[in-house]
Amino acid sequence: MPSNDHIPMPVGSRPILWIILISFSMLVVDNSIVFTGLSKIQSELGFTDVGLSWITSLYALTFGGFLLLGARAGDVFGRNFVFTAGLTVFSLSSAAIAFAPSPAVLVIARAIQGMGAAIVAPSTLSLLQAEFPAGELRARVLSYYAAAGGVSASIGLVIGGIFAGLLSWRVGFFINVPIGLLLIWALRRYGQSDEVSPGRIDGLGAATSTIAIGALLLGIERTATVGWTDPWTIPLLVASAVLFVAFVVVEMRVAVPLIPLRLFASSERSTAYVARALFLGANIGFYFFISQYMQGVLGMSAAMAGLAFLPSTVVNFAAAMLAPRLMKRFGSATSMMFTIGCGLIGILMLSFVTPSSGYWTALFLPMMLVGIGQGGTLAPLTSSGIAGVERQDAGAASGLLNVSQQVGTSLGIAIITAYAATANVNLGGSELLADRVRLALQASSAMMILTLLIVGVFIFSRKRSEAA
Repeated sequence: MPSNDHIPMPVGSRPILWIILISFSMLVVDNSIVFTGLSKIQSELGFTDVGLSWITSLYALTFGGFLLLGARAGDVFGRNFVFTAGLTVFSLSSAAIAFAPSPAVLVIARAIQGMGAAIVAPSTLSLLQAEFPAGELRARVLSYYAAAGGVSASIGLVIGGIFAGLLSWRVGFFINVPIGLLLIWALRRYGQSDEVSPGRIDGLGAATSTIAIGALLLGIERTATVGWTDPWTIPLLVASAVLFVAFVVVEMRVAVPLIPLRLFASSERSTAYVARALFLGANIGFYFFISQYMQGVLGMSAAMAGLAFLPSTVVNFAAAMLAPRLMKRFGSATSMMFTIGCGLIGILMLSFVTPSSGYWTALFLPMMLVGIGQGGTLAPLTSSGIAGVERQDAGAASGLLNVSQQVGTSLGIAIITAYAATANVNLGGSELLADRVRLALQASSAMMILTLLIVGVFIFSRKRSEAA
């Protein structure tokens, strides 16, 4: 069997691949830019602390809430059409954010931007499935997809810091407009004719799933910001659970469901959804708290902290490029076990940082291991999440992967932040922050251990049984 290097990329597929990678990277970079620009946004527009939190939380609500609807719309109305519509919404709302004269305008535009992202995100993966059939070539393309996400996260931190410090936070949002227009033109120029599935949108399923996911994300967000004692936290989580049950009942009865329940018939796919949520939840804690440690304890600027992530990003990219060979040589389950293990060791090492720890002595090597974990795990996890999916269910499967990612990152931040809040309040300044970072990385380690166990029990053991 020839190696991946001997499988040529079809010439006609290359423009589509670039469209997919650039659009996915744009979404990731946009989210990273927000983190480093928040302080400038607050000082310029006069946001309150509570209002500032809505810039990220409302985007997460609309992004997560509309993912399943956006994914199914691609199957019904055509992936190219829906992808173009999503890019249009995302680009126009980015322009509105860039020129926002007040907090209200910015928050509303940010919510609309989340809706656009909810349409674009699953469309990128469903376009990839449609263009590249299952096999070694798709495995290689999925590695590019995973690498684009990892590299873009670090690049977004650097760009956000540079724009906010030297130019304006508005530039980071406005740059989405020309990129979005270029992608729309490229898709019209190089995209294939749309394939649509007969049927219509399951309106009741769309409503229940959107509100259920939104309530869940809002409830999780409140546990992280105001705690479990808040009068809205428990009711939101209970309402979300009830609506999810109602959603399942609806999907069992409609002729063309928003999410075909047969997608959960595969234990490999179902496990991949759960493992993806846990894995990304653990890693968002790494980015969030190590960035704070670099700035608050080591005294780095936002731009320098972003640059400090670049060595890990290079390793992330290299691991993603090697992932197809590892999957082919050892199998996707074995390669996942190895790379998740590397990431776990790296995060465990970071959980021992102190106020006197240095970048080169305490952070550099563990961050390399985390980079291996991220780069080498996401491609096989994505592959398992869409394994055996029929062409007409490509959008739905992509939506589920994105929902698991969004819920996982929100849940991860909530759990990790809550545990970090138990730090010794008698400490002050950098010592208190270092203690919080140490506890946060302990919580991330626990989530990584759970990820490793789930993959080992439900994917690795099944693959071994099939091989036997």
